[in-house]
Amino acid sequence: MSVIVNNLSKIYGEQKAVNNISFEVKPGEILGFLGPNGAGKSTTMKILTCYLPPTSGSASVCGFDVVKDTHEVKKRVGYLPELNPLYTDMFVKEYLHFMADIHQMGSNASKAVSDMIEKVGLTLEQSKKIGQLSKGYKQRVGLAQAMIHNPEVLILDEPTSGLDPNQIVDIRNLIKEFGKDKTVILSTHIMQEVQAMCSKVIIINKGSLVANSEVQSLNQFTEKDNIFKIEFSKVIDPSVFKSIHSIIDISLIDTNTYRIIASDDCREKLFKIAVDNNLGLLSLVKEEQNLEEIFRTLTKNV
Repeated sequence: MSVIVNNLSKIYGEQKAVNNISFEVKPGEILGFLGPNGAGKSTTMKILTCYLPPTSGSASVCGFDVVKDTHEVKKRVGYLPELNPLYTDMFVKEYLHFMADIHQMGSNASKAVSDMIEKVGLTLEQSKKIGQLSKGYKQRVGLAQAMIHNPEVLILDEPTSGLDPNQIVDIRNLIKEFGKDKTVILSTHIMQEVQAMCSKVIIINKGSLVANSEVQSLNQFTEKDNIFKIEFSKVIDPSVFKSIHSIIDISLIDTNTYRIIASDDCREKLFKIAVDNNLGLLSLVKEEQNLEEIFRTLTKNV
């Protein structure tokens, strides 16, 4: 197991930034680490990368404790923090060589730097000062420094922030390729990013874990109401369905299209009433909650 978190907490005064969370991530898994602003994502990442000590609980990376074995953990982790601190007066290639030297890569440094510059799309910018780059290219430099030493665990806080759509696709593919045999933990607010890259998802809210699942199984953590979209050939009076007692709500979402929420699968009853009343049924589809709706349900204020 590459990353193991057990009953981890971080407390600032009376505020619990991280509240007794536990999870595990294996090699070959890309974990989407989700939560609203202030939920505790960045704090957890800083603990895993040894920038913050936990208040209680434990965490280990590749078998090394983040408190007792800080140096060993840092050798095995690549980290792109949310604010992406860079030495803006250094040239891109110079900076990556500097990072390779920090990781004591020795004779492997030059090839690693050249390969990484090509992988993250910095070939034309490698001789520029970092301070001259756009935000998107600075983000690429940050990602390159996180991966330069080929770490066993890659931890990324908002890795595609500031990138244009084409750059996002390139970086996603790079992360997916890296994650085939390594462990990746990434924080993002872009739900499409999670669906495109991640095999597992963790959602935290107000410091507490509210979901820990494979992406396709997240529905288990939300209400199990059935949602249907039903379309007619003309406007109807929805009260015609009042005899279906399992219907919780009916709302108009388009001229002749309604969204129905029910406590059971009542499609057969809906179809029968439409036919019996000659309503001109054009379509009847059961909807699945998308990741964004699941996220909103699990992190709404209560």
